[in-house]
Amino acid sequence: MSNTGTWMQNVTLAAWTFALTGSETYVSLVVFCQLGPMLLFTVIGGHLADLVDRRRLLLVVAVQQAIFSVVLAVLATQDSPNLVAILACVLAIGIGQSVNGPTFNSVMPTLVPREDMPGAISLQSVNLNASRVIGPAIGGVILGLSGPSAVFLVNAASFGAIMFVVWRLTLPPVTPDPDAEAGLRRLLGGFRAARRDPIVARSLIVMALFSMFCLPFVTQMAAIADRNLGINPESATYGALYATFALGALLGALSVGTVFAYRSRPTMVRAGLAGFAVTMAAFAAVRHPAAGFVVVAAVGFFYFLTVTSLSTIVQSRIADNQRGRVMALWMMAFGGTVPVGGLIFGPMMEATSVTLVLAIAAVVAAALLAIAHLNRPAPAVA
Repeated sequence: MSNTGTWMQNVTLAAWTFALTGSETYVSLVVFCQLGPMLLFTVIGGHLADLVDRRRLLLVVAVQQAIFSVVLAVLATQDSPNLVAILACVLAIGIGQSVNGPTFNSVMPTLVPREDMPGAISLQSVNLNASRVIGPAIGGVILGLSGPSAVFLVNAASFGAIMFVVWRLTLPPVTPDPDAEAGLRRLLGGFRAARRDPIVARSLIVMALFSMFCLPFVTQMAAIADRNLGINPESATYGALYATFALGALLGALSVGTVFAYRSRPTMVRAGLAGFAVTMAAFAAVRHPAAGFVVVAAVGFFYFLTVTSLSTIVQSRIADNQRGRVMALWMMAFGGTVPVGGLIFGPMMEATSVTLVLAIAAVVAAALLAIAHLNRPAPAVA
Protein backbone atom coordinates (compact mmCIF):
# COMPACT_ATOMS: atom_id res chain seq x y z
CA MET A 1 0.00 0.00 0.00
CA SER A 2 2.75 2.44 0.90
CA ASN A 3 4.82 1.69 -2.21
CA THR A 4 1.75 2.20 -4.36
CA GLY A 5 1.12 5.55 -2.67
CA THR A 6 4.75 6.55 -3.20
CA TRP A 7 4.59 5.83 -6.95
CA MET A 8 1.26 7.67 -7.19
CA GLN A 9 3.01 10.69 -5.71
CA ASN A 10 6.22 10.34 -7.74
CA VAL A 11 4.43 10.33 -11.09
CA THR A 12 1.95 13.03 -10.08
CA LEU A 13 4.74 15.24 -8.75
CA ALA A 14 6.53 15.27 -12.11
CA ALA A 15 3.30 15.86 -14.04
CA TRP A 16 2.08 18.60 -11.67
CA THR A 17 5.34 20.54 -11.56
CA PHE A 18 5.73 20.34 -15.34
CA ALA A 19 2.15 21.59 -15.85
CA LEU A 20 2.81 24.30 -13.26
CA THR A 21 6.04 25.61 -14.76
CA GLY A 22 6.36 24.15 -18.27
CA SER A 23 10.05 23.78 -17.42
CA GLU A 24 12.05 20.57 -17.80
CA THR A 25 14.78 22.24 -15.75
CA TYR A 26 12.49 22.72 -12.75
CA VAL A 27 11.27 19.11 -13.03
CA SER A 28 14.95 18.05 -12.96
CA LEU A 29 15.44 20.03 -9.75
CA VAL A 30 12.38 18.34 -8.23
CA VAL A 31 13.74 14.89 -9.13
CA PHE A 32 17.17 15.81 -7.79
CA CYS A 33 15.61 16.75 -4.45
CA GLN A 34 13.65 13.50 -4.54
CA LEU A 35 16.47 11.08 -5.45
CA GLY A 36 19.66 13.09 -4.87
CA PRO A 37 19.74 12.28 -1.12
CA MET A 38 20.59 8.68 -2.09
CA LEU A 39 24.10 9.91 -2.85
CA LEU A 40 24.64 10.78 0.83
CA PHE A 41 21.86 9.68 3.14
CA THR A 42 21.84 5.97 2.29
CA VAL A 43 25.23 5.79 4.04
CA ILE A 44 23.93 7.80 6.99
CA GLY A 45 20.76 5.72 7.10
CA GLY A 46 22.79 2.51 7.16
CA HIS A 47 24.93 3.90 9.96
CA LEU A 48 21.84 4.90 11.99
CA ALA A 49 20.31 1.47 11.44
CA ASP A 50 23.33 -0.06 13.18
CA LEU A 51 23.15 2.35 16.12
CA VAL A 52 19.52 3.02 17.08
CA ASP A 53 16.28 1.09 17.51
CA ARG A 54 15.31 0.23 13.91
CA ARG A 55 11.62 -0.03 14.69
CA ARG A 56 11.51 3.52 16.04
CA LEU A 57 13.62 4.79 13.15
CA LEU A 58 11.19 3.29 10.60
CA LEU A 59 8.26 4.89 12.45
CA VAL A 60 9.96 8.29 12.59
CA VAL A 61 10.75 8.39 8.85
CA ALA A 62 7.22 7.17 8.00
CA VAL A 63 5.67 9.98 10.07
CA GLN A 64 8.11 12.49 8.57
CA GLN A 65 7.25 11.52 4.99
CA ALA A 66 3.52 11.57 5.73
CA ILE A 67 3.73 15.08 7.21
CA PHE A 68 5.58 16.53 4.21
CA SER A 69 3.20 14.79 1.79
CA VAL A 70 0.36 16.64 3.55
CA VAL A 71 2.31 19.90 3.18
CA LEU A 72 2.65 19.16 -0.56
CA ALA A 73 -1.10 18.60 -0.72
CA VAL A 74 -1.68 22.02 0.85
CA LEU A 75 0.71 23.67 -1.61
CA ALA A 76 -1.08 21.95 -4.51
CA THR A 77 -4.34 23.67 -3.55
CA GLN A 78 -2.81 27.09 -4.22
CA ASP A 79 -3.03 28.76 -7.62
CA SER A 80 0.62 29.89 -7.49
CA PRO A 81 2.44 27.75 -4.94
CA ASN A 82 5.92 28.72 -3.80
CA LEU A 83 8.34 26.80 -6.02
CA VAL A 84 11.09 26.85 -3.38
CA ALA A 85 8.68 25.41 -0.79
CA ILE A 86 7.86 22.55 -3.19
CA LEU A 87 11.56 21.75 -3.57
CA ALA A 88 12.05 21.86 0.22
CA CYS A 89 9.17 19.43 0.81
CA VAL A 90 10.39 17.03 -1.85
CA LEU A 91 13.92 17.18 -0.42
CA ALA A 92 12.61 16.32 3.06
CA ILE A 93 10.67 13.36 1.65
CA GLY A 94 13.74 12.23 -0.32
CA ILE A 95 15.87 12.28 2.83
CA GLY A 96 13.28 10.17 4.63
CA GLN A 97 13.21 7.64 1.78
CA SER A 98 17.00 7.44 1.76
CA VAL A 99 17.11 6.68 5.49
CA ASN A 100 14.21 4.22 5.22
CA GLY A 101 15.84 2.12 2.46
CA PRO A 102 18.92 0.78 4.26
CA THR A 103 17.00 0.56 7.54
CA PHE A 104 14.32 -1.64 5.99
CA ASN A 105 16.98 -3.79 4.27
CA SER A 106 18.70 -4.30 7.62
CA VAL A 107 15.39 -5.32 9.23
CA MET A 108 14.39 -7.91 6.62
CA PRO A 109 16.93 -10.60 7.67
CA THR A 110 15.48 -10.47 11.20
CA LEU A 111 11.94 -11.15 9.97
CA VAL A 112 12.43 -14.47 8.14
CA PRO A 113 14.72 -17.50 8.55
CA ARG A 114 17.87 -17.42 6.45
CA GLU A 115 16.66 -20.24 4.21
CA ASP A 116 13.63 -18.12 3.28
CA MET A 117 15.65 -15.03 2.34
CA PRO A 118 15.66 -15.67 -1.45
CA GLY A 119 11.87 -15.89 -1.41
CA ALA A 120 11.62 -12.75 0.72
CA ILE A 121 13.89 -10.79 -1.65
CA SER A 122 11.93 -12.03 -4.68
CA LEU A 123 8.64 -11.01 -3.02
CA GLN A 124 10.06 -7.57 -2.24
CA SER A 125 11.15 -7.14 -5.88
CA VAL A 126 7.70 -8.10 -7.17
CA ASN A 127 6.15 -5.74 -4.60
CA LEU A 128 8.29 -2.80 -5.72
CA ASN A 129 7.77 -3.40 -9.44
CA ALA A 130 4.04 -4.13 -9.16
CA SER A 131 3.58 -0.85 -7.27
CA ARG A 132 5.24 0.93 -10.21
CA VAL A 133 2.37 -0.34 -12.36
CA ILE A 134 -0.53 0.08 -9.93
CA GLY A 135 0.54 3.45 -8.46
CA PRO A 136 0.72 5.46 -11.71
CA ALA A 137 -2.54 3.94 -12.96
CA ILE A 138 -4.46 4.87 -9.77
CA GLY A 139 -2.63 8.18 -9.45
CA GLY A 140 -3.53 9.10 -13.04
CA VAL A 141 -7.22 8.49 -12.38
CA ILE A 142 -7.21 10.48 -9.12
CA LEU A 143 -5.16 13.26 -10.74
CA GLY A 144 -7.61 13.54 -13.61
CA LEU A 145 -10.69 13.53 -11.33
CA SER A 146 -9.56 15.43 -8.22
CA GLY A 147 -6.18 17.06 -8.93
CA PRO A 148 -2.69 16.61 -7.45
CA SER A 149 -3.63 17.56 -3.89
CA ALA A 150 -5.85 14.47 -3.57
CA VAL A 151 -3.01 12.22 -4.77
CA PHE A 152 -0.60 13.63 -2.19
CA LEU A 153 -3.18 13.15 0.59
CA VAL A 154 -3.76 9.52 -0.43
CA ASN A 155 -0.01 8.93 -0.32
CA ALA A 156 0.19 10.51 3.15
CA ALA A 157 -2.59 8.17 4.32
CA SER A 158 -0.77 5.15 2.82
CA PHE A 159 2.03 5.59 5.37
CA GLY A 160 -0.53 4.50 7.94
CA ALA A 161 -0.06 0.94 6.64
CA ILE A 162 3.67 1.14 7.39
CA MET A 163 3.09 2.61 10.85
CA PHE A 164 0.50 -0.04 11.76
CA VAL A 165 2.72 -2.97 10.75
CA VAL A 166 5.98 -1.59 12.17
CA TRP A 167 4.26 -0.70 15.47
CA ARG A 168 3.27 -4.37 15.87
CA LEU A 169 6.74 -5.74 15.06
CA THR A 170 9.04 -7.17 17.68
CA LEU A 171 12.64 -6.80 16.58
CA PRO A 172 15.82 -7.89 18.34
CA PRO A 173 17.71 -5.02 19.96
CA VAL A 174 20.55 -3.46 18.00
CA THR A 175 23.98 -4.25 19.41
CA PRO A 176 26.47 -1.86 17.80
CA ASP A 177 29.80 -3.39 16.84
CA PRO A 178 32.51 -1.11 18.33
CA ASP A 179 34.99 -2.31 15.68
CA ALA A 180 32.66 -1.84 12.71
CA GLU A 181 33.42 0.76 10.06
CA ALA A 182 31.04 3.71 9.97
CA GLY A 183 30.31 6.82 7.99
CA LEU A 184 32.86 7.64 5.31
CA ARG A 185 35.10 4.69 6.22
CA ARG A 186 32.13 2.36 5.74
CA LEU A 187 31.47 3.81 2.28
CA LEU A 188 35.14 3.54 1.31
CA GLY A 189 35.07 -0.05 2.54
CA GLY A 190 32.39 -0.72 -0.07
CA PHE A 191 34.67 0.72 -2.77
CA ARG A 192 37.51 -1.49 -1.59
CA ALA A 193 35.30 -4.58 -1.62
CA ALA A 194 34.04 -3.79 -5.13
CA ARG A 195 37.51 -3.09 -6.49
CA ARG A 196 38.75 -6.51 -5.37
CA ASP A 197 36.32 -8.13 -7.85
CA PRO A 198 36.71 -6.57 -11.33
CA ILE A 199 33.36 -7.99 -12.48
CA VAL A 200 31.55 -6.29 -9.59
CA ALA A 201 33.44 -3.04 -10.21
CA ARG A 202 32.63 -3.09 -13.91
CA SER A 203 28.97 -3.92 -13.24
CA LEU A 204 28.71 -0.90 -10.92
CA ILE A 205 30.36 1.32 -13.54
CA VAL A 206 27.96 0.14 -16.24
CA MET A 207 24.99 0.70 -13.91
CA ALA A 208 26.14 4.20 -12.94
CA LEU A 209 26.70 5.27 -16.56
CA PHE A 210 23.42 3.68 -17.68
CA SER A 211 21.50 5.46 -14.91
CA MET A 212 23.11 8.85 -15.44
CA PHE A 213 22.94 9.05 -19.24
CA CYS A 214 20.08 6.71 -20.24
CA LEU A 215 17.48 6.94 -17.46
CA PRO A 216 16.76 10.68 -17.04
CA PHE A 217 13.91 10.13 -19.50
CA VAL A 218 12.01 8.45 -16.64
CA THR A 219 11.97 11.72 -14.72
CA GLN A 220 10.90 13.68 -17.83
CA MET A 221 8.07 11.38 -18.92
CA ALA A 222 5.57 14.24 -18.50
CA ALA A 223 7.52 16.42 -20.93
CA ILE A 224 7.85 13.53 -23.41
CA ALA A 225 4.12 12.84 -23.24
CA ASP A 226 3.28 16.52 -23.76
CA ARG A 227 5.80 17.47 -26.42
CA ASN A 228 6.10 14.29 -28.50
CA LEU A 229 2.83 12.42 -27.95
CA GLY A 230 0.33 15.21 -27.35
CA ILE A 231 -0.82 13.71 -24.02
CA ASN A 232 -1.86 16.04 -21.19
CA PRO A 233 0.47 15.30 -18.20
CA GLU A 234 -2.42 15.88 -15.77
CA SER A 235 -4.75 13.40 -17.47
CA ALA A 236 -5.62 9.78 -16.75
CA THR A 237 -4.10 8.93 -20.15
CA TYR A 238 -0.71 10.05 -18.87
CA GLY A 239 -1.12 7.84 -15.80
CA ALA A 240 -1.93 4.93 -18.13
CA LEU A 241 1.18 5.71 -20.23
CA TYR A 242 3.43 5.60 -17.18
CA ALA A 243 1.71 2.46 -15.94
CA THR A 244 2.36 0.81 -19.32
CA PHE A 245 6.04 1.69 -19.02
CA ALA A 246 6.09 0.25 -15.49
CA LEU A 247 4.30 -2.91 -16.64
CA GLY A 248 7.04 -3.44 -19.21
CA ALA A 249 9.62 -2.96 -16.44
CA LEU A 250 7.82 -5.49 -14.24
CA LEU A 251 7.80 -8.08 -17.04
CA GLY A 252 11.49 -7.40 -17.71
CA ALA A 253 12.37 -8.00 -14.05
CA LEU A 254 10.26 -11.15 -13.81
CA SER A 255 11.67 -12.58 -17.06
CA VAL A 256 15.17 -12.78 -15.57
CA GLY A 257 14.04 -15.37 -13.03
CA THR A 258 11.56 -17.19 -15.29
CA VAL A 259 11.87 -17.20 -19.08
CA PHE A 260 15.59 -16.39 -19.00
CA ALA A 261 16.40 -18.18 -15.73
CA TYR A 262 19.05 -20.40 -17.33
CA ARG A 263 20.57 -17.81 -19.64
CA SER A 264 23.95 -16.25 -18.91
CA ARG A 265 23.49 -13.05 -16.91
CA PRO A 266 26.32 -11.22 -18.73
CA THR A 267 24.64 -12.15 -22.03
CA MET A 268 21.33 -10.84 -20.71
CA VAL A 269 22.96 -7.52 -19.76
CA ARG A 270 24.27 -7.09 -23.30
CA ALA A 271 20.92 -8.12 -24.80
CA GLY A 272 19.16 -5.66 -22.49
CA LEU A 273 21.45 -2.79 -23.48
CA ALA A 274 21.03 -3.55 -27.19
CA GLY A 275 17.24 -3.83 -26.86
CA PHE A 276 17.11 -0.61 -24.84
CA ALA A 277 19.14 1.25 -27.49
CA VAL A 278 16.82 0.13 -30.30
CA THR A 279 13.54 0.77 -28.46
CA MET A 280 14.74 4.12 -27.07
CA ALA A 281 15.61 5.25 -30.62
CA ALA A 282 12.08 4.26 -31.63
CA PHE A 283 10.64 6.15 -28.64
CA ALA A 284 12.55 9.25 -29.77
CA ALA A 285 10.94 9.02 -33.21
CA VAL A 286 7.34 8.08 -32.35
CA ARG A 287 4.68 10.80 -32.39
CA HIS A 288 1.38 8.91 -32.18
CA PRO A 289 0.00 8.14 -28.68
CA ALA A 290 -1.04 4.57 -29.54
CA ALA A 291 2.42 3.75 -30.90
CA GLY A 292 3.93 5.48 -27.87
CA PHE A 293 2.14 3.05 -25.53
CA VAL A 294 3.59 0.05 -27.39
CA VAL A 295 7.12 1.41 -27.58
CA VAL A 296 7.28 2.63 -23.96
CA ALA A 297 6.34 -0.88 -22.76
CA ALA A 298 9.28 -2.29 -24.73
CA VAL A 299 11.59 0.40 -23.32
CA GLY A 300 10.51 -0.54 -19.79
CA PHE A 301 11.08 -4.25 -20.49
CA PHE A 302 14.67 -3.84 -21.67
CA TYR A 303 15.38 -1.23 -18.97
CA PHE A 304 14.61 -3.64 -16.12
CA LEU A 305 15.99 -6.68 -17.93
CA THR A 306 19.32 -4.84 -17.89
CA VAL A 307 19.05 -3.59 -14.30
CA THR A 308 17.89 -6.93 -12.83
CA SER A 309 20.62 -8.87 -14.67
CA LEU A 310 23.29 -6.47 -13.41
CA SER A 311 21.94 -6.71 -9.87
CA THR A 312 21.99 -10.51 -10.01
CA ILE A 313 25.62 -10.51 -11.15
CA VAL A 314 26.66 -8.20 -8.31
CA GLN A 315 24.67 -10.02 -5.61
CA SER A 316 25.99 -13.43 -6.68
CA ARG A 317 29.63 -12.34 -6.37
CA ILE A 318 29.76 -10.52 -3.01
CA ALA A 319 30.24 -12.10 0.40
CA ASP A 320 27.59 -11.71 3.10
CA ASN A 321 29.89 -9.63 5.29
CA GLN A 322 30.39 -7.15 2.39
CA ARG A 323 26.82 -7.15 1.10
CA GLY A 324 25.60 -4.03 2.92
CA ARG A 325 28.52 -1.86 1.87
CA VAL A 326 28.53 -2.99 -1.76
CA MET A 327 24.75 -2.76 -2.07
CA ALA A 328 24.96 0.81 -0.74
CA LEU A 329 27.15 1.51 -3.79
CA TRP A 330 24.55 -0.24 -5.95
CA MET A 331 21.80 2.02 -4.60
CA MET A 332 23.95 5.04 -5.34
CA ALA A 333 24.77 3.81 -8.87
CA PHE A 334 21.17 2.87 -9.67
CA GLY A 335 19.20 5.67 -8.00
CA GLY A 336 21.65 8.35 -6.94
CA THR A 337 23.04 9.11 -10.40
CA VAL A 338 19.64 9.51 -12.11
CA PRO A 339 18.97 13.00 -10.67
CA VAL A 340 22.52 14.06 -11.58
CA GLY A 341 21.79 13.07 -15.17
CA GLY A 342 18.49 14.91 -14.87
CA LEU A 343 20.28 18.13 -13.97
CA ILE A 344 22.29 17.74 -17.19
CA PHE A 345 19.57 16.64 -19.57
CA GLY A 346 16.59 18.57 -18.20
CA PRO A 347 17.99 21.97 -19.25
CA MET A 348 19.27 20.38 -22.50
CA MET A 349 15.77 19.08 -23.25
CA GLU A 350 14.31 22.53 -22.55
CA ALA A 351 16.91 24.28 -24.75
CA THR A 352 16.83 21.80 -27.65
CA SER A 353 14.25 19.03 -27.91
CA VAL A 354 12.92 15.90 -26.21
CA THR A 355 13.93 13.88 -29.27
CA LEU A 356 17.62 14.81 -29.00
CA VAL A 357 17.87 13.75 -25.35
CA LEU A 358 16.16 10.42 -26.05
CA ALA A 359 18.48 9.84 -29.00
CA ILE A 360 21.51 10.48 -26.76
CA ALA A 361 20.20 7.86 -24.31
CA ALA A 362 19.94 5.35 -27.18
CA VAL A 363 23.48 6.08 -28.36
CA VAL A 364 24.97 5.79 -24.85
CA ALA A 365 23.21 2.46 -24.25
CA ALA A 366 24.69 1.13 -27.49
CA ALA A 367 28.13 2.48 -26.54
CA LEU A 368 27.98 0.70 -23.15
CA LEU A 369 28.08 -2.61 -25.03
CA ALA A 370 31.79 -1.93 -25.52
CA ILE A 371 32.50 -2.20 -21.77
CA ALA A 372 29.70 -4.55 -20.68
CA HIS A 373 31.87 -7.66 -20.88
CA LEU A 374 31.00 -9.13 -17.49
CA ASN A 375 31.95 -12.77 -17.99
CA ARG A 376 35.67 -12.22 -17.96
CA PRO A 377 37.58 -10.25 -15.33
CA ALA A 378 39.31 -7.04 -16.29
CA PRO A 379 42.50 -5.90 -14.54
CA ALA A 380 41.69 -4.23 -11.21
CA VAL A 381 42.33 -0.53 -11.01
CA ALA A 382 45.24 0.21 -8.71
